[in-house]
Amino acid sequence: MTDLTELLENLVSGVDAVFLFSPSGSYYERFSDLNGSDVVVVAPDNNVGASDFVELPLEFDNVKDRIRFGIEGAIDHGLAEDGDELTCIASMFGDGIDTVTRTRANEESHSGIYDLFANSRADPGVIRDVFEVAIELGKKGQKGKPVGALFVVGDAGKVMNKSRPLSYNPFEKSHVHVGDPIVNVMLKEFSRLDGAFVISDSGKIVSAYRYLEPSAEGVDIPKGLGARHMAAGAITRDTNATAIVLSESDGLVRSFKGGELILELDPEGY
Repeated sequence: MTDLTELLENLVSGVDAVFLFSPSGSYYERFSDLNGSDVVVVAPDNNVGASDFVELPLEFDNVKDRIRFGIEGAIDHGLAEDGDELTCIASMFGDGIDTVTRTRANEESHSGIYDLFANSRADPGVIRDVFEVAIELGKKGQKGKPVGALFVVGDAGKVMNKSRPLSYNPFEKSHVHVGDPIVNVMLKEFSRLDGAFVISDSGKIVSAYRYLEPSAEGVDIPKGLGARHMAAGAITRDTNATAIVLSESDGLVRSFKGGELILELDPEGY
């Protein structure tokens, strides 16, 4: 009869690397001399002095996103390769390590989540807050009906110069930020109207109802996506902003940076 120890050994035996997510110093020391496998630390700060380290700008409540971020960051930094077998050790329920999973590094399933949070100009927390507004809108819509929305985050001055107002700006003299709960309610209400939201690097809502004017010539987006996605691609090509788009037609949330689509997900699976 197979015992529990033998089953658990299958999670760690023969892997190319072990990923430790925000480990304590004592926990890291237990793995630092591991034979046959590299040890990669994924954390907000490298407090344990790991030689292989991926900075985690957000802890991500969703452990799957946390692990996906760490693996994509490791591939980006050359700490993991396509096809590597990995054991990921993280915390799901509390401060201690309580979750172990085995997975494979796969460049083909690259989601773009590392690029979105680690390489955007705006603060990662601002990106997360806007992302969560778009996700919730995608799940609930407006009064039960699908809704589309476009959020342009970062490099707000240049974005404003490359756009024009479609209507009055309800945020013109305000100093509200996208993470404020009451503001999120306002964003959801205003999203049913035309135009983009413009949000600063620090999360201040600069404007609503903006018509983005950069030429879409040369912007390559997947077939079937419309004007809102084309505008997102064009404005991120011409500025250092990141655009997050909720599609009214298919309900997916997409992110653009540098004129390219870098992330696509289904709100219902988030």
